[in-house]
Amino acid sequence: EIVGTAPALKKVTLAVQRAAGSDTTVLLEGESGTGKELFARAVHALSPRSAGPFVAINCAAIPEALLESELFGHEKGAFTGAVGRKLGRFEVADGGTIFLDEIGDLSLPLQAKILRAIEDRSFERVGGTATIRVDVRVVAATNRNLRAAVAARRFREDLYFRLAVFPITIPPLRDRPEDILLLARHFIERFCREMNKPVMVMADAAQDQLREYPWPGNVRELQNCIERAVILADDDRLLPHHLNLQGGPQAGVGRRDPWAEIDLSGSLSEATGRVV
Repeated sequence: EIVGTAPALKKVTLAVQRAAGSDTTVLLEGESGTGKELFARAVHALSPRSAGPFVAINCAAIPEALLESELFGHEKGAFTGAVGRKLGRFEVADGGTIFLDEIGDLSLPLQAKILRAIEDRSFERVGGTATIRVDVRVVAATNRNLRAAVAARRFREDLYFRLAVFPITIPPLRDRPEDILLLARHFIERFCREMNKPVMVMADAAQDQLREYPWPGNVRELQNCIERAVILADDDRLLPHHLNLQGGPQAGVGRRDPWAEIDLSGSLSEATGRVV
């Protein structure tokens, strides 16, 4: 599933292979959409733990009040609605790998508990007193600058150094332009297969658009673009209008901003009167 020949990508895949053979904690850094979970799964698949579970949790997607329970589980009656014991993700991942995505969004109290779980491989369920011990390998990921967060006291320094034993930075798609068309063809084949369509070819003009577009959303944006194009295409050719790419490297440059020309001073009603 890791597609590409760019030197920046080859450097990352080599690092993944070296990290996988050990049991050390891995920190995957990079922009949103670069495929950090895909690389986390590669670390697990290439490791001696590959027969064990791979358990992923997005720390930014779960409300803070529920996240501790999701990570460490809870006992019956621990809080309103806890009608039975629930195993947390760390416990479910015993013998395998737990992937902590967007770990930079954790609150400071939870960071302390994560640190203990990583260092001691132990924790208590919410509402419980028994210490649970697990054998898990931790892979974490973030699109934030954790060093800056440490300097701003928003992220624990000891947790950062515990996570960054083996840091790997996933390159953005703009730093691997030679992979854009390779990835596009990969996604075309995949979505054509899933939609029972014949494999499509890209018109030269469509290829030029793909190469020139800056891809701020990285590989995820490219994947979504190709999926939409395969749906829209009526025959076996993908044309530029199927891609529906807005702008390009110079998007927004030289455009007139109508709001910059409106006087928004004074009260809301006064400003509204000048706009309407």
